[in-house]
Amino acid sequence: MRKLLYIPIIHTEFDMGGVASAIEGKSASLCGEGRWAKHKETVARFWQSLTHYFDSFDASNLKIYQDGLPADGELGKKIIEEGARQGSKNYQLILNLMQRGAEIRKTEDPSLLKEEYRYITKLARSKSFAEKARAYAGYRLRKGRLMEERDKFVAKTINETLKDGEVGVLFIGSHHDVALYLLRDIVVEWVKEREKVNAYFKEFISKGEGRRFEQLAEYLGSPSQS
Repeated sequence: MRKLLYIPIIHTEFDMGGVASAIEGKSASLCGEGRWAKHKETVARFWQSLTHYFDSFDASNLKIYQDGLPADGELGKKIIEEGARQGSKNYQLILNLMQRGAEIRKTEDPSLLKEEYRYITKLARSKSFAEKARAYAGYRLRKGRLMEERDKFVAKTINETLKDGEVGVLFIGSHHDVALYLLRDIVVEWVKEREKVNAYFKEFISKGEGRRFEQLAEYLGSPSQS
């Protein structure tokens, strides 16, 4: 049997690389400083809960597939170490697992990552309304298909490299649907429910402040069962 722990993740500003400051500023401006600060606290609790989840794991049999990771081996290790050094909770968790014996595996197609990064960079750094509108229009036309291509590539990688008796861990943005393309002999265990993570984002963006939003925020930071 081969098993995959599926973790629909929430990115932090430290995962955004060179566009982090632009995204941080625009997000705070759109949402309001207080709401954005509260969101960051929720995200911090989310990653803390995942860190606690893996504390009791024997990491020696874990094979890690990471959103945005185009390499394994020494290059992949350097990418993880640099991300951890810059403050990414995602990469800090992976580095901890690696130090305990886990193995990282090349997960993504570099050409698809570069294409998406170009769109995001152009959008994040747009200054005028017209410039931003053009950047958004271009990204919107390609976004759905690009995400589908990435999901299929990640699933194909897992299908071909996760061996019988191994336990894989997939850290992937919650709006991705890699599970749709996984082979049926792979047993998928959801560490966090993708639907609830996405529902939180929907409430957050729509500026919901009711009980539903509080429940979803609480769920994200709640302990995960191993």
